[in-house]
Amino acid sequence: MSKQVKTGILGLLMVFPSFLLLVVIVVIPIIISFKESLTNKTGGYDLSNYAYLFTDKLMRSNILFTLKVTIISVILILIISYALAAYMRFNNGTVAKIIRETYMIPIFIPSVIATYGLIQLLGNHGWLARLLLMAHAGPLPRIIFDMKGIIIANLWFNIPFATMLLSSALSGVPNSVIESAKDVGAGGLRIFFRFVLPLTYKTMLVAVTFVFMGIIGSFTAPFLIGPNAPQMLGVSMEQIFGVFQDRQLAAAAAFFTFILCSAMGYFYIHSMIKEENAKLS
Repeated sequence: MSKQVKTGILGLLMVFPSFLLLVVIVVIPIIISFKESLTNKTGGYDLSNYAYLFTDKLMRSNILFTLKVTIISVILILIISYALAAYMRFNNGTVAKIIRETYMIPIFIPSVIATYGLIQLLGNHGWLARLLLMAHAGPLPRIIFDMKGIIIANLWFNIPFATMLLSSALSGVPNSVIESAKDVGAGGLRIFFRFVLPLTYKTMLVAVTFVFMGIIGSFTAPFLIGPNAPQMLGVSMEQIFGVFQDRQLAAAAAFFTFILCSAMGYFYIHSMIKEENAKLS
């Protein structure tokens, strides 16, 4: 047996445990969920659960609400995280130092505790509402048990992660590129769109993909501070499965969520392949 074949076999053996774990905890549950989603009330197989998912007014509103919250959250997270990462990369002042030392704190706070903290801060009788009342600044707009509360929670949970990824990418942008662009008279916006953004595009796609997948299937914050109707799909699935005991419809909602995440993953992979092919051509 040649050395190359032995190396290949060794590589396969090293990968096999991870592949087996992926099959057990991801692939098999997806297949079971898909089969369950096709099961109708009589035990046969059809698309009735998916038809109900898209024709029922409440379920349709839940899907649209989930997509709306997810898209708005991802856009805001990307803008804020990129701004923070760029500020830390190109500034060395006191404010930048404070941001570097504190922006990761939300990651270490359990989601339940953070969510209840937001309720205490932003609720109708929370700290902020009391301060506004004492200052005679009018009532606080409804934030908790509203879409705005979910979006704020998403910002809290995801900005540190996205900022960490983007900071890593921006740290790889050579100073010589920035200085050379400035020497030929390029302004800040031109430097960003012509040099900084292309050099960090891959990492930005990674951040968007992971944030999108995390938000669209989130449960804790939408369950605790989201409205009763419409609901995020994660909360809706729990209600369908736990309250109404409809496993088939819950499976259909879960598999539809998986399809949305897969579409985002496909977009990322397709973009990366397209970029690599452009480099090779």
